[in-house]
Amino acid sequence: MEFNTKLLHGTAVKRYAEGATLPPIAQVNAFRYNSAEELDRVFHHRAAGYSYSRVGNPTVTAFEQRISEMEGGSAAVACSSGMTAIMLSLLNFLCSGDEIIASAGLYGGSFDLFKDLEKLGITTKYVRHMTPEELGPLPGERTRVIFGEVISNPGLEVMDIRSVADFAHGHGLPLIVDATTATPFLVNPIALGADIVVHSTTKYINGSGSAIGGVIIDSGRFPWDFGKFRGLGGYQAFGKAAYTVRLRTGLGENAGGCMTPVTAFLNVTGLETLGLRMRQICQNAQKLAEALDQIPEIQVNYPLLPQSRYRDLAFRQLNEMGGGILTFRAGSREKAFGIINALHYAVKATSIGDVRTLVIHPASTLYIQSTKEQREAAGVYEDTVRVSVGIEDAKDLISDFCEAVSASR
Repeated sequence: MEFNTKLLHGTAVKRYAEGATLPPIAQVNAFRYNSAEELDRVFHHRAAGYSYSRVGNPTVTAFEQRISEMEGGSAAVACSSGMTAIMLSLLNFLCSGDEIIASAGLYGGSFDLFKDLEKLGITTKYVRHMTPEELGPLPGERTRVIFGEVISNPGLEVMDIRSVADFAHGHGLPLIVDATTATPFLVNPIALGADIVVHSTTKYINGSGSAIGGVIIDSGRFPWDFGKFRGLGGYQAFGKAAYTVRLRTGLGENAGGCMTPVTAFLNVTGLETLGLRMRQICQNAQKLAEALDQIPEIQVNYPLLPQSRYRDLAFRQLNEMGGGILTFRAGSREKAFGIINALHYAVKATSIGDVRTLVIHPASTLYIQSTKEQREAAGVYEDTVRVSVGIEDAKDLISDFCEAVSASR
């Protein structure tokens, strides 16, 4: 099946109760059983079933199955937010004394999280560009994982997943990628060698800005060395499934960062139109980027523009698309604010992946806890404007932004 058909008719889509075409919302805390013995088996994971919605819920399972199939994973675990997904994806196997290698161009919230992990004894080495050449000297005895974004937000650097995965595996390390900005419509990271994929479902998967959530998808392929990855101790019997089993029955359950049934339902409905939305969003983003690139005083960053170092890789790896985000430098903070304030259709709001076009000044919002060096490594300057393009008509968006630039002169 092709992408959009698989969204609606894949094997994870089954007959729901009463012939419903979508899973019912199991908005409950607990589940009734006929005997103590039956509940005992479920609690000890010796029988299928649900005991408590923090541990598992039918509606959440329906979403996990859908997204796991679209990503080509062995299993997925849904979380309360994208940041929860990133945190749990790492803490599921890391211990004090372990080390992460990550891209210096990470989203600001991820930077802040990695700072917090330092207090737990988990440190991070940063690489300016996520390439085998720059990664080369970094892995050491304490290194346990390589983490990066498929399309960095807002720097828009594109990771060559295959080459980075090969490098990681050559050093016995798993590769975890944040694919929020790419979505499974643009690329399937697991097919290119990634071991764990995380998403903030708040963004493109949900699509309508109606719910906060996250998800972790396990490829089920990484050969875990249980002496090296101490956090998975006690789960050796599960082999390559140890990561998911611990996440499902251990850390994820105990941390309590579960997705709500209503959020899962909203994500299922959003997922069904992901392909249609992403195609329109990417087409709009490219047209808007090309139009703004014709304005001399504006410096535009978008992966498909001729000046982007990632143009060839984006065409090859991202389904010949560049994603739904573009940034531009206005010349000064004042001009950036002036352009933002003059826009009529673009909503001045944080987040990305909405059906509406969203615009923000990252330096004064998302990166207020970052140093100047960290901001610039992420492609954020005082005059940077980030645009998350929506599904409006491209002609209207182009007129809106070009008029806003003229008004700010």
